[in-house]
Amino acid sequence: MSAPESLPLDLDALYRDSNVHAALEALDRDLVGLAPVKTRVREIAALLLVEKLRRSVGLQAEAPPLHMSFTGNPGTGKTTVAMKMASILHGLGYVRKGHLVAVTRDDLVGQYIGHTAPKTKEVLKRAMGGVLFIDEAYYLYRPENERDYGQEAIEILLQVMENQREDLVVILAGYKDRMARFFASNPGMASRIAHHIDFPDYSEEELFAIAGLMLERMQYRLSEDAAPALREYIAHRRAQPHFANARSVRNALDRARLRQANRLFERRGAPFAARELATIEAADIRASRVFRGGAGEGS
Repeated sequence: MSAPESLPLDLDALYRDSNVHAALEALDRDLVGLAPVKTRVREIAALLLVEKLRRSVGLQAEAPPLHMSFTGNPGTGKTTVAMKMASILHGLGYVRKGHLVAVTRDDLVGQYIGHTAPKTKEVLKRAMGGVLFIDEAYYLYRPENERDYGQEAIEILLQVMENQREDLVVILAGYKDRMARFFASNPGMASRIAHHIDFPDYSEEELFAIAGLMLERMQYRLSEDAAPALREYIAHRRAQPHFANARSVRNALDRARLRQANRLFERRGAPFAARELATIEAADIRASRVFRGGAGEGS
């Protein structure tokens, strides 16, 4: 069936009347960097907008495949982007509710016979009408353990991803190399994933900008000396093992707030200015063991 050629179509109005406009703006506002990720999200949003417009003029518009794979290191924004994607899908009518249910293997796989199916089905029931986000999805598949029940969960997921794809979008997430091996070992799952989005690590400058956004939301500020101290911290911590991008930066700020609170508490007998309640000093950051050659997410 062809659309009436004289019918004026306003794609921009559809874009602004849905919540896609707000969701994409929030993506730019809330997440620093991630240019390739944002580009892919916009491309998917454009596809969905055009498909919705096609349906509105009577053109055949089969729902596009929407299951996705998000790959990248921890703390690169995968869960946050999944939430924005759920909002976009809901705004365009591709999911009924637009909520996100985030799970791991433990939420899906049981420890004894007959336990996995009800666990997996309960998660799917909660996620139906929205987006199911499975973090570290490769842990579902453990071929080295003959008694592992992860394969049962995978088979249930595959059936639902195929038969109820118009009422549920599944996003699988994890490290890029492990996800590649998972898909190679599970061709049925690989064939159902339409969009693969890789999340790059943040640069030092991007991590500093992320720290600034976090502090602003918590109504804190860095003193003049604390800003270069935080830049040094990021450079040192980023080069260490088990660095988790924005997650590690948030942990560092939480510990700096702890030190600031204790520093002020020790001065409780003397008055101090209100601005000090909102100021992180260099000492609050440089007390980290990262500056003493220590590693990890400790003090």
